[in-house]
Amino acid sequence: MKIRLGLGPLCMKDVAAFCGGDYYNFTGDDHVSVEWICTDSREADRDTMMIAIRGERVDGHDYIEKAMENGCRCFLCEYVPACIAGKSVSAVIAEDSVSVLCRLAHLYRQRKPLRCVAVTGSVGKTTAKEMISAALGERFRVFRTEGNFNSTIGMPLSLMSVGAQEEAAVFEMGMSGFGEIAAMSGAASPDVAVITNIGTSHLEYLGTRENICRAKMEIVTGLRRGGTLVLNGDEPLLRGQHGSAYRTVFVSVETTDADYYADHICFTASGSAFDLHCPDGACVHVEIPAIGKHMVMEAALAFAAARAIGEEPADIVNGLRQYKTLGLRQNVRPCGQITLIADCYNAAPESMCAALRVLREMKAQNGGRAVAVLGDMLELGQTSPELHRTVGTEVAACGTDLLFTIGERARMYAEGAREGGMPADAVCSFTDGSDLTALTGMLAKTLLPGDTVLVKASHAMCLDRVCTYLDEHFAKAVKNDSETIKDPDGGM
Repeated sequence: MKIRLGLGPLCMKDVAAFCGGDYYNFTGDDHVSVEWICTDSREADRDTMMIAIRGERVDGHDYIEKAMENGCRCFLCEYVPACIAGKSVSAVIAEDSVSVLCRLAHLYRQRKPLRCVAVTGSVGKTTAKEMISAALGERFRVFRTEGNFNSTIGMPLSLMSVGAQEEAAVFEMGMSGFGEIAAMSGAASPDVAVITNIGTSHLEYLGTRENICRAKMEIVTGLRRGGTLVLNGDEPLLRGQHGSAYRTVFVSVETTDADYYADHICFTASGSAFDLHCPDGACVHVEIPAIGKHMVMEAALAFAAARAIGEEPADIVNGLRQYKTLGLRQNVRPCGQITLIADCYNAAPESMCAALRVLREMKAQNGGRAVAVLGDMLELGQTSPELHRTVGTEVAACGTDLLFTIGERARMYAEGAREGGMPADAVCSFTDGSDLTALTGMLAKTLLPGDTVLVKASHAMCLDRVCTYLDEHFAKAVKNDSETIKDPDGGM
């Protein structure tokens, strides 16, 4: 990871003062400074400070010498490495590089006024981040977390890359255990915090949904006094969450018992529309270019967060219309004569079921068959078999016509689907998760014009390759058909 400091160069002497670390400067320059920060020696150069981080498998300190060969002379380390002896380098030594990075980001945050929103949740946090950014974008210049910069390393780096021109920022915060979101929230000091839901992702690490809720609620650690916590009011584990130092706002798509609630929800070929009732009694009509009740919840959370920041309702509505899906997250697109729902960046039981309901809605709109291509969900711990089976029953309940599964865990989708009443000959399983060639070959022979195909799995299952194959195969089929129609006799 590498970022350019958004507010200009940072003096190494100041880094030491900010962090309370020991400062070693052998450069002969009392004002040595950096314009970039990185965590990878391959990206380090003369104007960059490399942060050496000790991980479970790799110790960044082992790569300091390589960074020096690339011209890097500024380091944040946990101990003085032998390789810097006698070298013209500047180093700040602190007990824990990651904690110091978060502290440094917090101090950096205080250097400029910034309306800040922090987002977490088991699923949907990236979508919420993008929708909040769109909602705020009508009035403010908005910075948002890019890519996978949502960890205790990536998020502070992201915060430090916010430029002087940006007026608002939206940060996504992920986690795999306790303490991580607390550290990120402390660094960001958000004005508004949003929790999209409490699901089953990370059960492998945290054991229970109650523990996941505790970890997600760490987002209030740095929430500014008088700030706003926006919660999914349809999640029972979040319903009882309140605090005396901040305002809590609940959002619902299932009940009127919430500060913001959506009704008259409808889906079209181009997205979703709904009426959103607000705490002041106003009712606004919202349209988003995304399909599904879960997307309506994301938009309603974004609306509430933007209102808490100070955005006007009309601007929020206009901004939400501009929302765009990212990459492999529920990306709906024509693929030759079929419709593809590419949603294989990540997967959890909650997002799987939501995607299957979108498939059902699109089948109703498009006609044709609903086809689900589902791979393993990871990080579910001992509950994994039962959770996969539960998703399988949802496959059947949603009226899916054909189910293809790939991966050892995904076999349980097939069992659940058959138990839910899906005919055995409508289910096809590939237990070898790497056997994508067999899967794509079967899809090529099975899919028909007018079908809608959902492709979803955890990212490690590499089902993006299936999407690429479908794009290429069915686009080519349409091209060949078109050429045959133009020249039915093969003449000139």
